[in-house]
Amino acid sequence: MAASTAALDPDLVERIRRLRVVGFDFDGVFTDNAVYVFQDGREAVRCSRSDGLGLRRLESVGITPLIVSTETNPVVTARSQKLRVRCVQGCADKLEAFSALLSEMDLDFSAAAYVGNDINDLACLRSVTLPIAVGDAWPELAEVVRYRTRRNGGEGAVREVCDLIADVMGGEVRDR
Repeated sequence: MAASTAALDPDLVERIRRLRVVGFDFDGVFTDNAVYVFQDGREAVRCSRSDGLGLRRLESVGITPLIVSTETNPVVTARSQKLRVRCVQGCADKLEAFSALLSEMDLDFSAAAYVGNDINDLACLRSVTLPIAVGDAWPELAEVVRYRTRRNGGEGAVREVCDLIADVMGGEVRDR
């Protein structure tokens, strides 16, 4: 185990070792949960560039990242394509959508983590082996999550999750 993970709770480490997939909400996880709306109706969001390297580290240890979003938005499409992460949008029921993705991969919730920030993520968080919330997640998630990031959504929380998992799984440790 990498030195940076030596102090982790053994139960958390065991949960991470079971993972094969991590589902991420988009708004409030990849973003700071703000939206810029231009007068012509176009939208823009703020994301952390560091997330891309984290996602590559996650993949390097055999973990598949997925994005599951309630919104249908060209911004989400563009960012997920740039990050090369499969994205399902317009989910009226995130749990159903995530379950279908897992089924396609011949996996179930016991091999999954989910990262959320708001109450519409609760069903997914309650179902996975490793429920994770970003640092500025809504208080209602506190009783459900097993890990809460130090970083807020859109400020490197995705990278933090990816690095944690990669470090536990034996991925190359970053310079600190």
